[in-house]
Amino acid sequence: MKTKQFLELADVKAIAAAAEAEALKNNWPVTIAIVDDGGYLLWLQRLDGAAAVSAHIAPAKAQTAAVGRRESKVYEDVVNGGRTSFLSAPFLQGMLEGGVPIVKDGQVIGAVGVSGVKSNEDAQVARAGIAALGL
Repeated sequence: MKTKQFLELADVKAIAAAAEAEALKNNWPVTIAIVDDGGYLLWLQRLDGAAAVSAHIAPAKAQTAAVGRRESKVYEDVVNGGRTSFLSAPFLQGMLEGGVPIVKDGQVIGAVGVSGVKSNEDAQVARAGIAALGL
């Protein structure tokens, strides 16, 4: 039987704080979502000035990265490459850049999704949050 790693509340708080710091440093009004490996929401934080819709998009990006076991941008690229039938894939509603999986010892243990600015900037905030874990 294998041992499964998982995010603890202290991990989630560290990710959120680092992601928030990155967003504030750049004056980016974003929403930050953190999910477990099954895509279930553990944290949602909407910074001042973030658009209301970002509170829906960020968790969707995080869920897509967690259950898909890869960055949500991969799915965006697939669709933009012409494989539009992929839009009907179940549980992958956030197929936009900005969802980044959290990987420990080769296993996805969760994901961070960010929404509110340019997609590459959303991903930058997500990666800054994950970097706080030192994985």
